[in-house]
Amino acid sequence: MSVSVFGDATTSAGGPAARAALLVLADGRFPAGGHAHSGGAEAAVKAGRIRDAGTLEEFCRGRLHTAGLTAAGLAAAAAAGLDPLVLDEAADARTPAPALRATARRLGRQMMRAARATWPGPELDALAAARPRGAHQPVVLGLVVRTAGASPPDAAHIAAYESVSGPATAAVRLLSLNPFDATAVLARLVPELDQVAARATAAARRALDEGPDALPAASAPLLDITAEAHAAWPVRLFAS
Repeated sequence: MSVSVFGDATTSAGGPAARAALLVLADGRFPAGGHAHSGGAEAAVKAGRIRDAGTLEEFCRGRLHTAGLTAAGLAAAAAAGLDPLVLDEAADARTPAPALRATARRLGRQMMRAARATWPGPELDALAAARPRGAHQPVVLGLVVRTAGASPPDAAHIAAYESVSGPATAAVRLLSLNPFDATAVLARLVPELDQVAARATAAARRALDEGPDALPAASAPLLDITAEAHAAWPVRLFAS
C-alpha cells in the first residue's frame, strides 16, 4: 500500500472531486440515518449530565476520545484497503453493548443504501452481499470514502466529526439549546478532533502490517450502559 493513499492530515488524496464527496458525506442531510440518533445525548440529558453548552462540550469531548477515536480508526482502516469483513468483526469486538451493535449495523445498512446509489462500486456491492443486515457504520463509511476516491485521513475526520456533531445537534432539540452555542461547542473541539483523526490514521497505517489489533479500542462504559437503558424506554425522541 503506497503511503500516498493516506494523503496527509489536512488534505484529500483524491483531488477536488474527492473533497466534494467529503462535503456530501459530512452533510447532515445525506440520507444515512444519523439524524435519528443522538449518540447517547438523549440518555445523558435525562440523567442530568447534559444541561447546557458547557456540559454538552464535556460530553462531546469524552465521546470524541473514546467512541469517536475507535470509529475513526475503523473508518481509516477501511479506506486504506483492509478487509472490511475483518474490520467488521473488529468493530463487533469493540462494541460490547448489544444496543450499540444493533445501532451501528442499522446505520451501516442505511449508509450503504445511500452510498451505492451515489458512488456505486464493486467493493460496496461485495460488502452489502456479505452483510445483508448491515456492517458496522464506521466500516461502511471508510469503504465509501475509498470508493469516492478520498483518503484514510478523510475517513478518520468524518468519523470523528460524526461522533460529536450528532450529540450537539440532538442537544439543540432536547434542551432547546441555542444552535449558535451548539455550533460553538463543535468549533472549540476542532483541535482535538484533528488530533483524534491523526491518531486514528496512524493506527490504520500500522494496521496494514500488524492487523486490526493495531486499531484503537477506547471504551466508554457509561455510554454502553445508558444505551442499553435507552433502548428499553417506551417513549423516546431518538432511536439511540
